Amino acid sequence: MNPANLGQCHRRRGSRDERVEVKEEVEARVTAGGQGEETRVGGSLGDLSCQPAGVSCQPAGVSCQPAGLSYCPDNQFHHQADLPHHQADLPHHQADLPHHQADLPHHQADLPHHQADLPHHQADLPHHQADLPHHQADLTYQGEKDEAHFHKPQTSHRTMPRRPISARNKRGRSGSWSGVTESEDELEKMAQALGQAPPKIKVTMANHGGGSNYGSIASSVSSIGHCNHLDDSTTTDTTTGLFNSEITADTMRRRLKFFFMNPKEKWHARRRFPWKLLLQVIKIIVVTVQLCLFAEQRFNHVNYLWDTKISFSHLFIKNWDTSREIQVYPPAGGPLAVYKQSEFFAFLDYAITTYANIQEDAIGMYEYEYQNGSIVPPFFCTTSYISGEAFFGNNTYFLNNNTTTSCINITLSEVTPGWSTKTFLENNNFTLNFDLLLSATFNFVLKTIKLRVILPYETPECYRMTNKMTFNNYERDGQMVVELQVGARLLNCDGSVHVTSNSDAVSVWRTVINVVTIAICVTSLTMCIRAIYRAQLLKKSTIQFFHRHYNRELSFEEKLEFVNLWYVLICINDILIIIGSFLKIGLETKLLRTNHPEFVKSSAQLSYEGYLDTWNICSLFLGLGNLLVWFGCLRYLGFFATYNVLILTLKKCIPNVLRFSICLLMVFAGYALCGWLVLGPYHLKFKSFSSTMECLYSLINGDDMFATFSSTSGKDPVVWWFSRIYLYTFISLFIYVILSLFIAIIMDAYETIKNYYDDGFPESDLMKFVNECTEEPTSGVFHDDGERTIHDIINSFFCCDLHRSRQQDGEYEALLT
Repeated sequence: MNPANLGQCHRRRGSRDERVEVKEEVEARVTAGGQGEETRVGGSLGDLSCQPAGVSCQPAGVSCQPAGLSYCPDNQFHHQADLPHHQADLPHHQADLPHHQADLPHHQADLPHHQADLPHHQADLPHHQADLPHHQADLTYQGEKDEAHFHKPQTSHRTMPRRPISARNKRGRSGSWSGVTESEDELEKMAQALGQAPPKIKVTMANHGGGSNYGSIASSVSSIGHCNHLDDSTTTDTTTGLFNSEITADTMRRRLKFFFMNPKEKWHARRRFPWKLLLQVIKIIVVTVQLCLFAEQRFNHVNYLWDTKISFSHLFIKNWDTSREIQVYPPAGGPLAVYKQSEFFAFLDYAITTYANIQEDAIGMYEYEYQNGSIVPPFFCTTSYISGEAFFGNNTYFLNNNTTTSCINITLSEVTPGWSTKTFLENNNFTLNFDLLLSATFNFVLKTIKLRVILPYETPECYRMTNKMTFNNYERDGQMVVELQVGARLLNCDGSVHVTSNSDAVSVWRTVINVVTIAICVTSLTMCIRAIYRAQLLKKSTIQFFHRHYNRELSFEEKLEFVNLWYVLICINDILIIIGSFLKIGLETKLLRTNHPEFVKSSAQLSYEGYLDTWNICSLFLGLGNLLVWFGCLRYLGFFATYNVLILTLKKCIPNVLRFSICLLMVFAGYALCGWLVLGPYHLKFKSFSSTMECLYSLINGDDMFATFSSTSGKDPVVWWFSRIYLYTFISLFIYVILSLFIAIIMDAYETIKNYYDDGFPESDLMKFVNECTEEPTSGVFHDDGERTIHDIINSFFCCDLHRSRQQDGEYEALLT
């Protein structure tokens, strides 16, 4: 401290009011001490009158002490011991003298302001003197409890031995009188002038209400009354507003560093329990159990309808073979078809006769549908061209492309053991012209009850089965393909089932799982949306901060750092699972099934009968939701360096893989279109564009190569040679070149990530700014925002908040004693 400026009251920015309070308290103590008991200090540091007069600063001998400061004979020995050190420091003080002289005009210019403030301080002096007895009483009580308080004066003599200057810690100096940046010598002189023990310097921990205090003197002044600790404005956020225009760089760094912490670090930083992590773990367990139950339930339902269709095929289709019930590759046989008119009528006679005697012949429980007390009759329909004829003599024809549909009901009472469909049609003047026929259908309806109980999945259900036996002649190639189409519709079905007592409990647990799943997903969705929203607020605050302090904008990549795609993924799977859970409840209560068509799988490639049934939609939502839930587990594995390599490698290589895939798609599309056109008529795998792409993709993975070569027809030598060249070039190009390049791109990304682990990851300007915050999560400085989050509310109900109460008791930790 420059003695010439002892009374100038230089203050550090951001702590003026607090240091004025300390000065006033010191003046009050000096005044009270001068009136009540004798002290060996005259003027009390120049009475802190903020006047340069009376303080001489001469280079010779450096006689810098306040006027009136008395000499203590008892300390003569210590002064003589310190004399060599003061003489050694003399050249440094002489070198600093020009700078102090240059600063003198500025201090003299400030003198009128300090003199103007002096009456106010003198007016406050009686109040401080009146409060002194109370503070002294509190000081006695707090003396043993708080190390940071000044002890009550016991003697006016120096009792603390002086250490040599060379053995003392040097501290930075800024000309402040408050004791924040003075050297230890100056602090001891001030304490000796007051007749008290030297203060102990404390660095405060994070306040419970927010704000971190650095370099403050933890004295009794700060513990009595309502005086706050001295703050360093460069590290303390004086407000809690997110968009505060006066937010400091260190506060912004702490906020950003806390934002990029993982749950474990956040726990150490603020004792913030990772509730989202715990919720995701519970959600994974619950939704997986829900999916397993629904998968078993759906399999039983779909399998029942498929088995019913197989039963109808055996009952109503003549010469049905069990090999047609299993889809194999290559197919075991050709399509089921009729080629003669006699075969066509034989198939119809067989189906109509079986339907008329279904209750006597069938093993299953089937019944006719009744309407107004009578059986709903089956009916036979044909679709054909209106007119057309061919003249083979002169190779001419004419055709009316319009079609017409005709139907006739078949009365079951007329069906006898010698039933003939051809005779029935002739007797009813129903014309059947095979030259113009496009299709013929036999339609009938049956009702059945599924008397089966599989708890907790199934209970008895009533179905209305609509059946259509189709003879397809649209190709007009002399082959009429025979197929049976079955549709199912759930009916209202009342009844009672006598089951074991634990069945009700199982049903209740199934409902509980659905409700708990919805509740967990709604909570998870709310927390993640809130986290995404707060991240955008922090991004906006960061953008404003960089624009105001550094006059630059964040790059697009830096802005993406505030978009947590894992949270977006969690939000998507939560929405899917919530919708799927509501659909599942509707299925189990049959609210969404009654009188709605249900899908029955078919041997045909595509079947649109009831394909949008609730079972398929519900399974789609629950399946995709669980897929994304398990994908989300990679986020938590990413907290470990070993597992994080996979995620970082994928993240690094995806841009290059996508660019490479665009080029690859051009080549693949060319091969697919060419193979479909040339080889489609001669090869089973190339009969459609979709099957062609599936075949080529399988060849890339080495699947069924020899069968693909050998299945090509050899009748046409041009097609045969083309197929060989086509397949050889495709396999060589994609397996040996393109696939290897794919692997090289991924390996290059993997090696880059490994080098990053060894040499350090590249940092953007934003991350460089954040990494300047060197405080560890356990340092306690991340409580400075003073915000009350949902984590704090939850933690207040558990033991997690005990740390904060304990932290308040030991708020100050000694740095220099």
